[in-house]
Amino acid sequence: MASPRVLVFSRTTGYRHESIPAGVAALRRVATRAGFAVDATEDPSVFTGADLRTYQAMVFLQTTGPVLDAAARDAVAGFITGGGGFLGVHAAILAEPDWPFYRDLLGAEFTGHPEVQAGVVDVRTRDHPATAGLPPRWERVDEWYDFAARPTGVRTLLAADEASYAGATMGEPHPLAWCHDRLGGRMFYTALGHTVEAYSEPLFLEHLSGALGYVTFEGPTPGPQT
Repeated sequence: MASPRVLVFSRTTGYRHESIPAGVAALRRVATRAGFAVDATEDPSVFTGADLRTYQAMVFLQTTGPVLDAAARDAVAGFITGGGGFLGVHAAILAEPDWPFYRDLLGAEFTGHPEVQAGVVDVRTRDHPATAGLPPRWERVDEWYDFAARPTGVRTLLAADEASYAGATMGEPHPLAWCHDRLGGRMFYTALGHTVEAYSEPLFLEHLSGALGYVTFEGPTPGPQT
């Protein structure tokens, strides 16, 4: 029997993170350990209804700017509303800025960030596969994204402790990772993962592994939403 498959997509038309190769390699390791085959690409032509039916989930890794044409958008929307999983990592929230479906899928609008620095993540729940192995207060170095508003209709799992770093503008509570299934398939977004080093950190890899398990239906439903 063929292994279940995950599609990792990392095309950029805006800012390009130098951590993309490390992220692709890390996702391959994480998915392989979970028994998934991984296809990684930056070619938007792979997004057709027929091709996507072979995948359990797609990962948008550090995607920025317009990355899909109209046909690919239709295929992605059909995949998600048909029950396929979606995992967005860090700059994925900067992709497809003028596509309302994608904006609804991600649930928030990026507004900026201070410089990369050490800070603390408050783990709001540990009854989710993406947070079960994390400490209640998770100290790490990252690029701390601010958003125009807090996402609604989602379950917020991680939040930034704004007092732990300089330059935050959002105010508390400051969500960093959330999930929902209100569009059909399961969606998970994490704002973490800017640096190359993140993709060799055991706790961050555990976070990604749990998120991937969740969107491929190996974990619980979203639970209480805000």
